[in-house]
Amino acid sequence: MQGIETSIPRRPTQAIISLDNLAHNFRLIKKIVGNEVAVMPAMKADAYGHGAIECARVLEAEGAAWFAVALPEEGVELREAEITKPILSLGGFWEGQEELLIQYKLTPVMFRLDLLKKLNAAARRAGVICDYHLKVDTGMGRLGVSITELENFLDAAMPLKNVRLDGLLTHIASADVMEADGYSNRQFKLFEQAQTLARKRGQYPRWIHAANSATLVAYPQAHCNLIRPGNLLYGNWRDTLRTDLAPQDWRAVMTLRSQIIFLKTVAAGTSLGYGGTFVSERESRIATIAIGYEDGLPRVLSNRGRVLVRGQFAPIVGRISMDLTLVDVTDITEATLDDEVVIMGRQGDAEITAEEIAQLAGTISYEITCGISARVPRIYKRQL
Repeated sequence: MQGIETSIPRRPTQAIISLDNLAHNFRLIKKIVGNEVAVMPAMKADAYGHGAIECARVLEAEGAAWFAVALPEEGVELREAEITKPILSLGGFWEGQEELLIQYKLTPVMFRLDLLKKLNAAARRAGVICDYHLKVDTGMGRLGVSITELENFLDAAMPLKNVRLDGLLTHIASADVMEADGYSNRQFKLFEQAQTLARKRGQYPRWIHAANSATLVAYPQAHCNLIRPGNLLYGNWRDTLRTDLAPQDWRAVMTLRSQIIFLKTVAAGTSLGYGGTFVSERESRIATIAIGYEDGLPRVLSNRGRVLVRGQFAPIVGRISMDLTLVDVTDITEATLDDEVVIMGRQGDAEITAEEIAQLAGTISYEITCGISARVPRIYKRQL
């Protein structure tokens, strides 16, 4: 259901993707890191819910040097959409996907010697040399070769002639936390040790990278020659960056909107929604909007969240259903049937951010945008 807007009538619930804002955020990142540092936008999870193909096309035109995905399957999707820049599979690959990497010219992140050997064997059969990036675990604790095992890994990889170490990377665990500054700096030092160990083994990978969104803003010394921005590209910064940093002109890329599809007046004492968790205290005008938790509006926002109608805030009342949600528009006297409702984004001078929704839901903005389901069409807008 994702793609450019069409004339096919649809339910009036849409995620509007501003490609202008995406390009703006990319340029702002480039301004921060300078022309000597290449940018690898994170396209994983369908570009954090924004639509990987359309976003990648814009970012490739803007000068992205690489793209990062989580899975080879995501890389294949980009290749089949004619994205030509190098693509890094951050999660490596599953056994049996070696030929897929070769066929689609995908570069895996490696951290297991057994899989590196399988990739080498597949590359030998195909008569090619496959590049890979080696991940060093400096303190994130998820994936990566530890410093204590790095020399052994490099030595064991040396005889593999059909794979080539083209990049070295790590991931900073708490760059968004000011109080974790000491921990982050220890990670940087361990990563420097890893680079030294690689050079001592005669390995000089072209690409050195450690900086995600939070790291690239808070720690200029970690830019190396390649950065991996994710959530910041999509304009969500309030729960991505350290709170002690001055805000910049980051612009939200996604607007989530729907419409009033039913409007009624109810008497005081009327129970609304599943379980009767909301009872009106006065005569009220209640609007039904065409969005629910299956679309990605968190059910935990029941009786807690809010939307925008005619530039004014309207509270969500009752339990959010799978497909429908109720809002109280009693104080918005002009509200009428078919009015636009903004669930996330700006309407007039008012705004509801992904970060606000995430805070109410007890999560992070990443999960909010990633959670907008596939049945919500992405409508791509560009003025340039």
